[in-house]
Amino acid sequence: MLQVFPTYIVAGLGMVAAGLVLNQVQFWPVFKEVGVMIMVPALLGLKGNLEMTLASRLSTACNLGKLDCKKNAVSMILGNLVLVQCQGIVVGFLASIVGMAMGWLPEGKFNIDHALLLCASVVVTASMASFALGVVMIGVILLAKRFKCNPDNVATPIAASLGDVTTLGILAWISNILYNHMLENKYTAIILIVAYFLVLPILLYLSYKNEHTCLVLCTGWTPVLTAMLISSGGGYILDKAVEEFKGIAVFSPVMNGAGGNLVAIQASRMTTYLNKATNSLFGIFPPEENEICILPCSAICGGYSSCGGTNNIHNASIARVLLLILFPGHIIFVVAICFLENLGTPTPLFFIFYLLAALCQVVVLLYLCQILVYWMWSKGTDPDNAAIPYLTAIGDLLGTAFLALAWMVLSYTGDDFLKGIENGVSGENVTVSFQEYAF
Repeated sequence: MLQVFPTYIVAGLGMVAAGLVLNQVQFWPVFKEVGVMIMVPALLGLKGNLEMTLASRLSTACNLGKLDCKKNAVSMILGNLVLVQCQGIVVGFLASIVGMAMGWLPEGKFNIDHALLLCASVVVTASMASFALGVVMIGVILLAKRFKCNPDNVATPIAASLGDVTTLGILAWISNILYNHMLENKYTAIILIVAYFLVLPILLYLSYKNEHTCLVLCTGWTPVLTAMLISSGGGYILDKAVEEFKGIAVFSPVMNGAGGNLVAIQASRMTTYLNKATNSLFGIFPPEENEICILPCSAICGGYSSCGGTNNIHNASIARVLLLILFPGHIIFVVAICFLENLGTPTPLFFIFYLLAALCQVVVLLYLCQILVYWMWSKGTDPDNAAIPYLTAIGDLLGTAFLALAWMVLSYTGDDFLKGIENGVSGENVTVSFQEYAF
């Protein structure tokens, strides 16, 4: 509690900042005309796919003493930085293709200039954000090791605190520059795409030759790519929700990121526990933790598995701590958003439905975490490399869906706070000013 709660609050405030940024840039011409908005959940999901996975891998390595040798630590750190660059470039490119397919095919439209802009923006954002956040993650884990703090408790929340706002800021900055260059008939977008794909084979070769990243490079694409597809589904929901409900964009990064943070902590701790208890022997379980399929209530309360044995007492106690953190955290985040955006005082009804949406998201994620981590371990797959991408992507999808559902219910009930948000976040003045700047 003492280690997780402060970093969780810091992470949440970083997501609040991301929500404020998203609430402004959603009115930029490049977001409205090109459709960059649909890429936001997929790009923010890269934080879970890459940075949080990197943090989990290095946290486990730190707890197992693999970073004690300087030569081994340097090789592992550099290899992982190159690996996340490879993954960021490839997944960013594929995410832009999926985003265009989901956003444009139903409407039967296609614009080659917009396609190149979208692709270049996403690839550059994924690359720059992955490198910057990777360096920060390494620094956090090394500092946690020095001060004898469990990096599993602090690394993933700090990755999230900087991840969303950094990624959104870079995306808005790069896409706006490329949009202006497109209007001036410059070929900046296609030059960037070609340059990245010329560098990619070199990065793949370096990552393949590193003993610490070779296995992840060869086997770690399925969870990352699947998570990207799941997050793109969340992007489609967000794109439609922003059109229907004004003001929802500012709360979306907080709802999605906070749940992803908590479940990433749980997954990272569970993987470290299994590595320590079994000497990293995949497929082998501690005697008291030998059941994969458990009852849903056991993931939170502990006790009996579906096969009748006692199980999950340790993991359930951590899950309850994380749920206790959820409520004060989200209350702080909502108050911060309302204060910074001058949205007024939230009504009790708004808090009830918002917190209910957050609770449903996290409860489902914690149960899936228990099943997924233990199932992957039983199959010989390292959960550090595979579990967190799935969980954070599902968190994005569930968070966006539950938030949109809460907004629908509040709109139906005529909540006064929601009416104030919709009247106050029209964005007309913002749109005009940025249109004048762009043209």
